[in-house]
Amino acid sequence: MATLGDARRGRLAANLVGFGRTLRRAGLPVDASRMALAQQAAGLIDLSQRQDLSAALETVLVCREQDRAVFRELFELYFRDPQMANKLLAQMLPTAEGSAEPDTKRARVRDALQPARPPGPARAPKPAEREFEFDARMTASDLQRLRHADFNTLSADEYRLVERLAREIPLQLPEVPSRRLQAGLRGGRPHWPGVMQRAARSGGELMELPRLARRRQPLPLVVLVDVSGSMERYARLLLAFLHAATRQHRQRQVFAFGMNLTDLAPAFKLADTDAMLASANALVADFAGGTRLGASVAQLRKRHGRQLVGRRSVVLMITDGLDTGEPQNLAAELQWLRLHSRRLLWLNPLLRFEGYAPLARGAAVLHRQAHGMLAVHNLCELQDLAQSLAKLIKA
Repeated sequence: MATLGDARRGRLAANLVGFGRTLRRAGLPVDASRMALAQQAAGLIDLSQRQDLSAALETVLVCREQDRAVFRELFELYFRDPQMANKLLAQMLPTAEGSAEPDTKRARVRDALQPARPPGPARAPKPAEREFEFDARMTASDLQRLRHADFNTLSADEYRLVERLAREIPLQLPEVPSRRLQAGLRGGRPHWPGVMQRAARSGGELMELPRLARRRQPLPLVVLVDVSGSMERYARLLLAFLHAATRQHRQRQVFAFGMNLTDLAPAFKLADTDAMLASANALVADFAGGTRLGASVAQLRKRHGRQLVGRRSVVLMITDGLDTGEPQNLAAELQWLRLHSRRLLWLNPLLRFEGYAPLARGAAVLHRQAHGMLAVHNLCELQDLAQSLAKLIKA
């Protein structure tokens, strides 16, 4: 059976480089080392078999489960014939007869096949062009669609826009009476120093009786964010949302967990959200890896147990529950966390699926221990999060 020749020479090598660039534009982490492995893999198989080439490239170029469908669709479109890439790019340009789009349903694939912008400083659009772009992208129907769109299905441009919109969503935690007292007109007992001061001002006559009442303050907040591979897109956006929504909250502690627990307090001290995300990315060493929820909660108990203030803290566990540890260890650690917090709430992106049931071992344990489960997969759910939290905390 004839082959197409050495993968390191001829047009195949150039096509592999172009395919790697297309994958990067679609959001896949493809670097020079992976492209070198791709060329080696292509040299070890029969290139006349498209399925073998697809399997070989997928093995070395895809490292996340959520990218497999995107890779396979791009492979079918890119290697359909030698000129397919140019044809697809030409179809994306407007013509007199109207523009055509590739036969694809994934926004990330459409973005990857769009022609790349030339390097250099961007030309400032004219007022008419800017107005047209605003009208085309920011219509009421588009915004309504983005409010209900799952974060994992957004294109790169839509994801950046949704991230900006998420930073404007408020999150008001319920307030409870604290141990500290403050003077006011209402309260359980008189404020005698205030009584004497007011009596001295009015010549001994007491016009009103100051009282002492408990101050009201938001509940302490402890957030655990899953940064494993299946939660990668949700983690970044939810971190940006929490940083902006809890900016005025003094008693907040945020941790990231994958295979280990990472304290994000240094990152959340930064005022700028973009700077916080960059700092968090540098702090987290196991980003886009596996998930060991039980071991992470054990590290929280041993190193940061004092962050749980007198069983008054609200713990938000943001994860899909796909844990790789032992269910017995996870159950014991979650039971400790439940006993030392006011409410343990599970924020689960998998609730986007109709009829979802926590059947995985880790998800089943977390479902039994949590006081409630909420969805956080789109902007609409984030906007309803504060009201849902208030109901579950008062329950």
